[in-house]
Order: sequence, then C-alpha cells, then structure tokens
Amino acid sequence: MSKVNQKKREDQRQRKLDKQNYAEKNKRNKGLAFKFALYGVLPLLAAITLFTLYSQGPTYSTVEIAPNDHVRGETESPVTLVVYADFQCPACATEHQAMMRIWPQVSSNAHLIFRHFPITAAHPNSWTASLYAEAAAKQDRFWEMHDYLFQTQAIWSNLQNVEEEFDSYALELNLDIEQLHLDIALPETISKIRNDQRGGNSAGVLSTPSLFINGKLLNRPNATRIRDAVKEAASLSG
Repeated sequence: MSKVNQKKREDQRQRKLDKQNYAEKNKRNKGLAFKFALYGVLPLLAAITLFTLYSQGPTYSTVEIAPNDHVRGETESPVTLVVYADFQCPACATEHQAMMRIWPQVSSNAHLIFRHFPITAAHPNSWTASLYAEAAAKQDRFWEMHDYLFQTQAIWSNLQNVEEEFDSYALELNLDIEQLHLDIALPETISKIRNDQRGGNSAGVLSTPSLFINGKLLNRPNATRIRDAVKEAASLSG
C-alpha cells in the first residue's frame, strides 16, 4: 500500500472517530439537558405555578373592610367609600384633589378605603408607586405617601428611573429607607397590590378612578357628585 493511500485511510479513520466522539458527546449533552429540565427547570416551574395558585389572598367587596385595607376616617361612620386608583393616572389625581377638598364636609359620615389598581400598560410607573405606598404603610405612613405621590404626579410620571425620586419622597417623610426597600420586596407587599386588583376586577372595575359609595359605582366622581352621593347614602343609612 502506498504512503498516499495509507494516509487517506488514516484520515478517514480519524474523521470517523471524530464523528463518533461528537455523536456520543451530543448524546450526553442531550441527556444532561433532559435531566436538568426534569430535576431543575420543571420543579422550578411547578413551584412558580403553585405559588401563583396558592399565594392569592382573599378579595373583598366594595362594602367590606379588609384587615389590610388603608382607611381614612372612622370605620363606624355609615358610608363606605372605596376607590380603586392608579397613582400615575391623571384622572385619579383629579379625583384625589376633589376628595380632599370636600373631605372635611363628609368625613363625619364617611370613611375612605384606597385600593390599588395600577394599569401598567398605560402607566409604567404606577406599579412602583404602589409598592412604595405599601412599604410606607409598614412604617405607618401610607396616607402621607399616598398624598405625596398624587401631589407630585406631574414630576415623576415620565421619569425612566423613578425609584430615586420616590426615595427622596420617603426621606422627606422621615422613613427608614433601608427598611422601606426591604418591605418593597416582601411577597405580602406584592400580594396586597395584586389582590386589590383582583378584587377590583371582581367588582367590575374597568377604569380608574372607580369610586364606590356603599357598594354603588359613582360615575364621573367630582366634588359635587361625591358630596351629594355621601349625603344621600348617609340619609338612607340613618
């Protein structure tokens, strides 16, 4: 056999061995990938699914007060106001201003419950705003942060990185920033917002703000309509 032919055969054998080694390596990699999916990814997906299914808390109607609701006023008053709102929604800021103007006139007959309904498709900073408000609540400053967020809405609505701005509000409210950040990340903080949203969906909320007075949706809530509706509800309750 000539040296040329011998070299060709050696090259052929080497290529055959290389192909076999590649096939065996590829088979081992597929086996590892399957095991990883079986013992790694699939349990993780199952855990996420179970968390989603079982971490959903109860929802409450528009005439109930949840244990973790934020209430302004005395709960013994006959009229229950429940507002589902989005902190970045301009109409919600307008409703908030109207409510604050008439609150001294209606507070003897009514208590106000705020529930989160961030519509992130239209208002990308609304979810973060809700997180900050909920975390502030753990330091007994929910309503202070609530009011601050609505009052400064025009400042932070279009910011790309809104956290720094919200941190400055927290500092002005004398909040513990480190604790605030820890509380923002708590599952119960996130669940509170999601459960508020779920409750709003069950109540038929389609837009924000949605204001319910003793369970009845008030259309186009302005100062006059809110004041009149509270007066009527109080008279019916009496």
